[in-house]
Amino acid sequence: MDRTAAGTPLTFRWRKWDGSPHWQHECVYLGADEYGDWLGQVPGSHSFRPGREITLRAPSVVLLPAGREDYVLTFNGEPELTRVYIDIAWAVGWDDGDQPVAIDMDLDVVRRLDYRGVYIDDEDEWEEHRVRYGYPARVIELLEATAHDLAARVRAHEEPFDDATAERWFAVLAGLAR
Repeated sequence: MDRTAAGTPLTFRWRKWDGSPHWQHECVYLGADEYGDWLGQVPGSHSFRPGREITLRAPSVVLLPAGREDYVLTFNGEPELTRVYIDIAWAVGWDDGDQPVAIDMDLDVVRRLDYRGVYIDDEDEWEEHRVRYGYPARVIELLEATAHDLAARVRAHEEPFDDATAERWFAVLAGLAR
């Protein structure tokens, strides 16, 4: 498959540290810029994991960052109140079939459009899974620092965590949907 072709359908597959399946997202390839590869989901796209399935009611654009394998950035469109959702991750990349893959590491950086603002989420799950999965000390240290760094960058609206960057990719997604 040629992932460089905008509009190419993809399935983003997440797993947990122990290899068990996690979320899968139906999406399309949008393109790449200096920040990495961008994917999109239109309203009506499905995301599912064992025991749960959702149908998106808003578009989203997703960044797999260039030169980094420790997070995935998602912007949600209206009417969602969660504008930015960053999954702290491990081994973000492409599998042999040229599909996006990553290991979900529990911590998330969130920017909501309501009173909650920017915060780090799922710290309770992080603590539980550190023990259950036996995360190595170097991974724990790196990902905790990554979460705090990304939260500060989101608060500062640095590129690519700013709305202007996201809007460029929402426009590409809308153009493909037509």
